[in-house]
Parts: sequence; structure tokens; C-alpha cells
Amino acid sequence: MPSLAAGSALAPWAAHDDQSRGRLYPEPPAHPRSEFQRDRDRIIHCGAFRRLMYKTQVFVNHEGDMYRTRLTHSLEVSQIGRSVAVALGLNEHLTEAICLAHDLGHTPFGHAGQEALNDCMREHGGFEHNLQSLRVVDKLEEKYAEFPGLNLCFETREGILKHCSRRNARELGELGERFLDRQQPGLEAQLANLADEIAYNNHDVDDGLRAGMISIEQLCELEIFNTCYQEVVAKYPELIERTVIHETVRCMINHVVCDLIENTRRELDRVSPASIDDVRRHGKSMLDMSAGVGKAHRELKRFLRQTLYSHERVRRMTDKADRIMRSLFSCYMSRPDLLSERLGSVGEGAAEETRARAVADYIAGMTDRFALGEYQRLIEPGDER
Repeated sequence: MPSLAAGSALAPWAAHDDQSRGRLYPEPPAHPRSEFQRDRDRIIHCGAFRRLMYKTQVFVNHEGDMYRTRLTHSLEVSQIGRSVAVALGLNEHLTEAICLAHDLGHTPFGHAGQEALNDCMREHGGFEHNLQSLRVVDKLEEKYAEFPGLNLCFETREGILKHCSRRNARELGELGERFLDRQQPGLEAQLANLADEIAYNNHDVDDGLRAGMISIEQLCELEIFNTCYQEVVAKYPELIERTVIHETVRCMINHVVCDLIENTRRELDRVSPASIDDVRRHGKSMLDMSAGVGKAHRELKRFLRQTLYSHERVRRMTDKADRIMRSLFSCYMSRPDLLSERLGSVGEGAAEETRARAVADYIAGMTDRFALGEYQRLIEPGDER
């Protein structure tokens, strides 16, 4: 399959704006923008997107200005996704919208915050950040007079909801059907999911090295890092170490992305889907890396999980995040008056599950520094542990 330049016609397997399954609330056309451009713009202008600037990726925001946040991560995911989308004839604007929105439901303090909030919500339906991202764009954003949320297209919402339990899927109507029928989402959604993995795998290497939590010597035991690192050192023997690291990470991303494009082209040529619905009905993903590169990618992911994400400094942050999230949840549940201005009628008279969900929505929307501030104000004034 030949490479498709930006601006060329979409491939038949792409999501086409004029064939979208539409919005929950019908709207006039978005001219001169396409429907998926409109979705992207609404995501960029929403409050939840701005707050990603102050939400943890691996390191809490105040630990250093150079570390990645959920916002910079989302921009990097978008860049990778858009590059691959253009090469495969997919809808670049839809891919970009999904990539930018994929973390809107993340709690403060990264995965540690999510795990703590999920445990707090265990008796009230649990908490999952993908479902929360959908909740943000469907209900929680309050920017428009004629509908709640952002009223995004079905295809954008389909991509945001990467995972979903069968129990939750039954409550989502058409959007939940693929989880019940074991179908795939469109290729743009599949791509956003993989772009997310590629971005955090490689950029967490950069942040981990910068923080001194992992070493080049450790990483050189991994095939994909060692190959790129030795190539960079041989080609540029006079480079300072910081630039060597940047070049190595760039090489790894390029290697994985090029392999993903070529391997997916072969699979698309073999299957020849005539539409996005053919993609959805296909039993497995058509968008993936080759076996060898996929294995190297997973090896790097395991290394980061065992070495960086389990590092003592990260565990200390995890313990602190757990304490903060649980304390705030307990405080707001016992003192709904603290949220009366934000939650309206969701007060002491509301059902416990309704109140718990409203509290979870509020805490999940916090930035790291706001959650820390609320904890110090309400729970432990002056506590800097």
C-alpha cells in the first residue's frame, strides 16, 4: 500500500466524517471544520484538558518542571498517532481528538490516585479512568447551553473508551455493544491506544534517566535500547550524555513507529476491509507491530514496571497519594456541605451511591497541587509529609 500524504483522500477503512454515527444531541454541520475537527477543538478548549497540565504522569507536578505531565504526554501521544494515521490513510483529525482526550478522566497522582479512588468507590460501582474520561466528555463538562458535556461524535467517544467491563457496557447502549459482542473499535481508536503505549514507554525512559531512578547500564540490557544507544554513540561519539539519551529515545520511537506502519500495511492489504464496520467486525486488531518489535516493546514495558514504577521514590509518592485520596473521599462523604456549591442538590439527603459518585467526580477532576492543598486545608493543616 503506498504512503498517503497529508490531505489526500482517506482509505476505505478509515472513519469518514460524512458516515459518522453522529452525536447524542444532533447539531448543524460544523462548516468550515469537519465533524472530527470540531471534536478536537472542543476537547482542547475544555477545562479537563487544561487541568492535565498539573496532573502526574510518573512524577508529581511539583517535583520538577522538566518532567512530563498528563498534558505533555497527551500531546506526544497525539503527535505519534497523527503521523501513523497519515501514513495509513486514517482520519488524522479523529485520531488527534481521541489521543488528546484519552486521559481526561485521570485522577491526580496518576495510577496511584486511580487505585485509591477505585477502592473508595468499591461499594458504589468502582472507578476506572477510561470510563471517567467518557463521563467527562458526556456529562461533566459544562460549556454549552443546549447539551451536557461536549456532545462528541460516536467515533471519538468509541476511541476514548478503550476498556469497559461487561456490566458497565450494558449501561452504555450502542457505545457498549462492541464489548458485549467482542468486536474491535475503528482503526483510529486502535491507533490511539497503541500511540499511548509507545509514548509512555519511551518518554518514561527519558524521565526516569533524568531523575536518576534508572541507568543507561540497566537499559543497555534491553535489546531495543541497546541497539539504538550503540548506533547513536557510534555515529556521534562527541555528543554529551543528555543529547545521546534524546537521540536514543528518538531512535526507539522511530523504530517502533516505522515497524507499526509497515506491519499494519501488510495486514490491511491481506484483509482489505472495505469500511470501518469491516474493521469493527474483524476478530482481532489489524493495527499492530511485528512479532519481534512487539516483543522488544513489551520487554521495555516490563522493565519500567519492575524498575522505575516500583522505585522507592515512586512508592513513597504512591503511599502519600493513597493517603490523600482516601482522606479526601472520606471527608467529602461525611461533609457534603463542603461541596454544596459545586454539587447542587447532592447533599446529605441524596442516596449514598449518588453522593459517592459526585464526590469521585470532584476528586478525579482535581490537579495534584489542588488535591495537596485541599488535604492540607481539611485534613492535616501544615502536614508536609
